[in-house]
Amino acid sequence: MNTRFLETFVTLAQLESFRATARVLHATPATISLRIRSLEDELKTELVDRSTTSFRLTPSGQNLLGPAKNVVNATRTLREAAGQEIVVGGKLRLGVIETVVHSWLAHYVTQLNASFPRLEVDLTVDSSSVLQRRLLSGELDLVIRVEGIDSTKIVSRAIASYPVRWIAKRGLLSKRAEGLALRVLERPVLTFGRGTAPQVALESIVHALAQQLGMPAGQTRITCSPSVAAIVQLVRDGYGVAAIPGLFVAETLQSGEFVELPLKPVPPPIIVSICKPVNASPMIHAAANAAQLACSAYCQTRRKDLVEAL
Repeated sequence: MNTRFLETFVTLAQLESFRATARVLHATPATISLRIRSLEDELKTELVDRSTTSFRLTPSGQNLLGPAKNVVNATRTLREAAGQEIVVGGKLRLGVIETVVHSWLAHYVTQLNASFPRLEVDLTVDSSSVLQRRLLSGELDLVIRVEGIDSTKIVSRAIASYPVRWIAKRGLLSKRAEGLALRVLERPVLTFGRGTAPQVALESIVHALAQQLGMPAGQTRITCSPSVAAIVQLVRDGYGVAAIPGLFVAETLQSGEFVELPLKPVPPPIIVSICKPVNASPMIHAAANAAQLACSAYCQTRRKDLVEAL
């Protein structure tokens, strides 16, 4: 029996997606599907229920998942003992901004568990500035935050660019272009935490719009929050208009609960970067690469939802 096919089955069961499994295993979705078919032929039973659009294992697949994991773990142990595979294990002190928590963190952690079962994740959620300080002081191994870190001790790599849009509850404001800026500025404008790059950029845009309208800057109201969930809830309650990535509210845009306002200018995109020490260990490098794959998979799925919504 080809143990690689068993590894594919175990990873697929954990990620519940042929596409995500393909990215983790550096293959194509067609290859993953072929491996599962081959394994089913060899075991003479169906492992994946193909009668539904949502991913689900068959009863046989559920029963065989445990033994398959045992074989995969035993094979990995054998390869490590023979020096054929780098051991990725230990504790990873991971720091992320809340934006990641409410987007692709769950997929990322699931992917880490699937690829590196000996890895233990110690998670910290905080603002970009705090995460930067803790990474520089050696308290964290890997940080995912807005923008990179300008330090010779740190290597930063941008892994995503989230386009920002003006988002409001349906019916809160007329979407007519004429007078839209005034209607928006008459309400609180929601954005991320004070002092962050998205907040600074938004404040500049709001003040410029107010100046064009002859409105005193003191009359504008900007509400800052580091919590994506809080911003979305305030929009849902009709409190104000948010300048946030459309990716984060693709489902509510698709359902019609939220709408995108055609206000110009649009705030600049949010750049999410992964930051690690220059002398990072193989464990940290592996976790960083997995983060980029997880983020890419999330963005691709969300962009598809957003296109359908708009």
